[in-house]
Amino acid sequence: MGTRQEDMATSDPQKTPYQVLARKYRPGSFESLIGQDAMVRTLSNAFKSGRIHHAFILTGVRGVGKTTTARILARAFNYADETGAHPTLDLQKEGLHCAEIIAGTHVDVMEMDAASNTGIDSIREINAMTRTPPMSAPYKVFIIDEVHMLSTSAFNGLLKTLEEPPPYVKFIFATTEIRKVPVTILSRCQRFDLRRITPEVMTQYLTGLLEKEGVPFEPEALAMIVRAGEGSARDCLSLTDQAIAHGDGRITAEAVRMMLGLADRAQVIDLFENVMHGNVAAALDGLRNLYDSGADPSTIIADLAEFTHLVTRIKIVPSAAEDPVLTPDEKTRGADLANRLGLRILTRTWQILSNGLTEIAQSGNGLQAAEMVLIRLAYAADLPSPDELIEKLTGQPPETTTAPSAPAPGGGGANARAAAPMARPQAHAAPAAETTLPAPGSYAELVALAGEKRDILLKHALESDMKPVSFETGRIEVALTPTANPSIVSVLSARLKDWTGRPWLVTVSTKEIDAPTLREAREADRRNARDAALEDPMVKAVMETFPGARLVDIKTRETAPENEALEDPEAIEGLETEDDE
Repeated sequence: MGTRQEDMATSDPQKTPYQVLARKYRPGSFESLIGQDAMVRTLSNAFKSGRIHHAFILTGVRGVGKTTTARILARAFNYADETGAHPTLDLQKEGLHCAEIIAGTHVDVMEMDAASNTGIDSIREINAMTRTPPMSAPYKVFIIDEVHMLSTSAFNGLLKTLEEPPPYVKFIFATTEIRKVPVTILSRCQRFDLRRITPEVMTQYLTGLLEKEGVPFEPEALAMIVRAGEGSARDCLSLTDQAIAHGDGRITAEAVRMMLGLADRAQVIDLFENVMHGNVAAALDGLRNLYDSGADPSTIIADLAEFTHLVTRIKIVPSAAEDPVLTPDEKTRGADLANRLGLRILTRTWQILSNGLTEIAQSGNGLQAAEMVLIRLAYAADLPSPDELIEKLTGQPPETTTAPSAPAPGGGGANARAAAPMARPQAHAAPAAETTLPAPGSYAELVALAGEKRDILLKHALESDMKPVSFETGRIEVALTPTANPSIVSVLSARLKDWTGRPWLVTVSTKEIDAPTLREAREADRRNARDAALEDPMVKAVMETFPGARLVDIKTRETAPENEALEDPEAIEGLETEDDE
């Protein structure tokens, strides 16, 4: 009986309470603080030169180490050993006050949470305490966490003390909302921005920590934890604690996925490919499988959007595929999809998925809304690009063609056309040789060339916004109208180089040009022709015979087929009468 009671006492958790990883591995010195090298370097230089400020403000997202840094700073200010007190950042050897400061129990290091002490009364107490020197440590240190929560009166009450504190007082503020802190406070403090911890540093840190704890883990599981932690050391350590408990002493990808409610990355990529191929049935089946395994519909769509962003990044910056938080499937298949998908398709996919997240949040049935998003996305993958649309409407290939990449795997029969986006030409492919056209010999030929190339905007600018001054092969001088866009000059030069295969210099004249634009000249000719026609005796006779008739158009032999009016009496349509109206 005594043996049994002894065993029960030995296994009593109250005698050996578990300490969470975030507290167990909380840094006690700047050597153990990770991811904040810039701040440590600045503080080291300040301590070496003796230029130590009396007030500091630390800002950054949750869990990056603001309060921890504040306590380490308080320890550095109050470092003392057998030889006396001397501030230092070399804290490898524990000083007289270090243990109590790190534990938060030192009498001369006061911590206050501004979220629960927002009023002026709390600041009055701090001001009163600054009037008395420290009891045992060299400095009195006041650490105010979430300082942005203080009221306006509390900030005002702190200003004078913060500007001229006693020589034995140090202030350290921490906040996640630096923009809410008054400028009058910021101007009196030395500011440090604590950065998010990079995935590489966080992965290395967690790997070493788990090896010390003797906890086996899968690299993919660790990558998911680092990604979910979003650069916060505390969040990553909390998730690691939770994953150890969830996986019964080991960290596996499946356990972390279930714990976080994440979809399998490989299945997400399969779903993405099915949608891009237009395989609607397979995409809906994949969505249902992920949903049945516990993934939330909004999480699935968000994962698709995240993967779309990853593929786009890899397409623009190929080195992005080497990110350590990526799974092997994301690295290899993401790079492959980046080579086969165009930017137009990726940006359109991103927009549809982003809008879909809002629809799911507002929908009463998230799964149904997610299915409609995938259906819309799958059919949008079959939409033609602007170049393909021009080719379909005009029957001519687009002006700039690129070498097509290899066709996408899979997808046949009814899905073959929907898989077309996977095989569209890529922006980075080598351009095919384009047939060059003869150089225009006059400004009129240039306008005709723009019309032949179906460049409507440039043709309109040549006719309405430019006045020709001089024209020779390879060099054009024009005058711009007040309403012209100055960038049209560089556009014209680039178009001519593409069309003729040689460089063209297009300059803007500084002279005053009284000549009209081509459009103005054409309108003037039309008005003159109309006035001349109205003076014609035959037209006058017609106008008198048919009261109310109006001259609406003029055709000459050069603009109408010869003898057309004789062959077709209905071709005489230059006059409009009130009866016709």
